[in-house]
Amino acid sequence: MPSFAELGLPENLITALGRQGIHSPFPIQAAAIPDILGGRDVLGRGKTGSGKTLAFGLPLLARIAGRKAQPKRPRALILVPTRELAQQVQTNLEPLGRSLGLRFKTVIGQTSMFKQIDALRRGVEVLVATPGRLKDLMRQGACDLSDIEIVVLDEADHMADMGFLPDVTDILDAAQTGGQRLLFSATLDKDVDVLVRRYLNDPVRHAIGPVDESVDTMEHHLLLIAPRDKGAITAEIANREGRTILFARTKHGVDRLAKQLAQVGVRAGALHGGKSQGIRTRTLAEFREGSISVLVATDVAARGIHVDNISLVLHIDPPADHKDYMHRAGRTARAGERGTVITLVLPHQVRSTSAMTRRAGVEASRVKVTMGDAELVRLTGARPPSGIPVPEPVISESPRRGRGGGGGGRSGGRGRRPGARQGYRGGDSGSGSGSGSGSEGHGDRRDRPRRPQRTH
Repeated sequence: MPSFAELGLPENLITALGRQGIHSPFPIQAAAIPDILGGRDVLGRGKTGSGKTLAFGLPLLARIAGRKAQPKRPRALILVPTRELAQQVQTNLEPLGRSLGLRFKTVIGQTSMFKQIDALRRGVEVLVATPGRLKDLMRQGACDLSDIEIVVLDEADHMADMGFLPDVTDILDAAQTGGQRLLFSATLDKDVDVLVRRYLNDPVRHAIGPVDESVDTMEHHLLLIAPRDKGAITAEIANREGRTILFARTKHGVDRLAKQLAQVGVRAGALHGGKSQGIRTRTLAEFREGSISVLVATDVAARGIHVDNISLVLHIDPPADHKDYMHRAGRTARAGERGTVITLVLPHQVRSTSAMTRRAGVEASRVKVTMGDAELVRLTGARPPSGIPVPEPVISESPRRGRGGGGGGRSGGRGRRPGARQGYRGGDSGSGSGSGSGSEGHGDRRDRPRRPQRTH
């Protein structure tokens, strides 16, 4: 494997990487960086956790270093589908960009448009944006893309799924003609292929592993359970040791599940597109820092959660399709770590869930379990919660983070067994159907109306 220096990156950038403990490239970085540095358009596909942010980010920073942006005219654009992913990209790249004198700004909904306009007026070289908010700024004359030399479309398939393609094409049409285009996507079907053919010029293709490949450090299990046991088993798994994400289909289901877990002694943060951006950011920070170690989330959040050492992903509700399954599962077993993916399956869901995992290319064991049995403990580390209610995490809108009820991510004790049921009416977010008023649908798409304060 070549070194970063052998790939052609500048010394300042290599030094900044070293300060973060990054000394050698991942395979997708070694493959893509020379082509991007050479000005080629790149079409990239890589398994989750494969390091694609640095694969496009490092050469992008190197290519635009040395020339300041004019007011309102950024020089590079990284377009992403969700706010969490935008913030994650900025967190990863901005410290590296500072070593080259580059200024960043994240442009997303439910954050101050005034501050974004002010930053653009003063000049930023790298803009990280979601499509809806960027379109609003363009309409207001606050952002001119005609100096954009490099555009990155990250997770283009998810932007297509969320209905952002009209905004994406408008943005690409406004960028500098003949500029470099880098597109990263898990799949190339339907609308994504249209983007590739329309906007990429003879792209170099880099794929690390086949599409939707399950990493070999990830174990998959389908737990066949009785409906009456679903809530108790959910609570026991949530009370395990280690960082855990629980996925439900609807916003209402996420909020209800977090409350029900708190009632039986398990503190959990709730994350979905209906939360304000301040709350979403602080909830993720609490989870990343370890003051809560259980996160309950919808599919929208799956794309933006890049947290190390998530050892188990639990599907409370089976996802809608195999792509959603893989995106949820991809929160664990990142960058060589090991992880477990568990799906709770009710009797009427066995056939459809088994077919979905086959389409995902996943070999998942099928195990019938009841609460507290040895196989459930072996596969998940489940343990009965205390049954003593705990405060839910206090995530306020103020800059200071609330810590809720005293340290640790959960009650931690083995407690009395009745707590597994006490106050718990079930872990389903919508009777397994994913329908109803709480459904998140296309997630943050609801944040894209024309009124600026509600744009994505």
